[in-house]
Amino acid sequence: MPELPEVETTVAGLRAVLQGSVLTRVEPRRADLRFPIPVDLRQRMTGARVTSLSRRAKYGLVETDRGDMMIFHLGMSGRWRIDPAEIGVHDHLLVETDRGRLLSLHDPRRFGSLDLVRADAWTGYAPFMRMGPEPLGPDFTAATLKAALAGKATSIKAALLDQRIVAGLGNIYVCEALNMAGIAPTRAAGRIGRARLALLVDAIRDVLAAAIVAGGSTLRDYARPDGELGYFSKQWRVYGREGQVCPCGGTVRRRVDGGRSTFYCPTCQK
Repeated sequence: MPELPEVETTVAGLRAVLQGSVLTRVEPRRADLRFPIPVDLRQRMTGARVTSLSRRAKYGLVETDRGDMMIFHLGMSGRWRIDPAEIGVHDHLLVETDRGRLLSLHDPRRFGSLDLVRADAWTGYAPFMRMGPEPLGPDFTAATLKAALAGKATSIKAALLDQRIVAGLGNIYVCEALNMAGIAPTRAAGRIGRARLALLVDAIRDVLAAAIVAGGSTLRDYARPDGELGYFSKQWRVYGREGQVCPCGGTVRRRVDGGRSTFYCPTCQK
């Protein structure tokens, strides 16, 4: 599943093509993805000029001069394609611009979503109402993380995957950040001291920033809008490296928690 760095990379790629453009064609090619596509999406977006593109957690936000905002989620296998050579059955939304560019939202598994809200009310969008702070934003600090984790007996890994604690983190980058901070993924979240949480906050910021620079991680169907692959997987410390050497010299292990693989090093993560 594309995580925060992949969505940030996607938004940057779309911004280069869509910012300031007029949408001359907006064509949903089916009625739904994971959820129904707004029936008035075509009407409200066609002829509008794109004024900004941004991201909230794992969602992309496309704002127009009509005061509307299209919100997309890439789900398990979604990605935007810029000027695709061919349009296939899995291209579920087509967008053309006054600059002669064609974009398609490609989603074979259809776990993604498209929605439309008023731009001045986007913070009230239902999924956002339950989200914690952005991990790259000023509100994500050791103090706020400590408060959010207070009294929690759940593991720190499970807590970081909870979007109510911090928005946008996924399995890959949580594994990487915990290794970087030297914290065992099974440690009780509410029992981690503020000093160690400060190291964790820095590790989360560092691993996300490095992944964005590298264009994200390539897993299965993910690619950037220009078709290039993300290369952060070449920098993974522990994720997907069971049996290999951790940067500390220990051996990376894998365990399964809640159906997800957790990669960690028992030597340096305590």
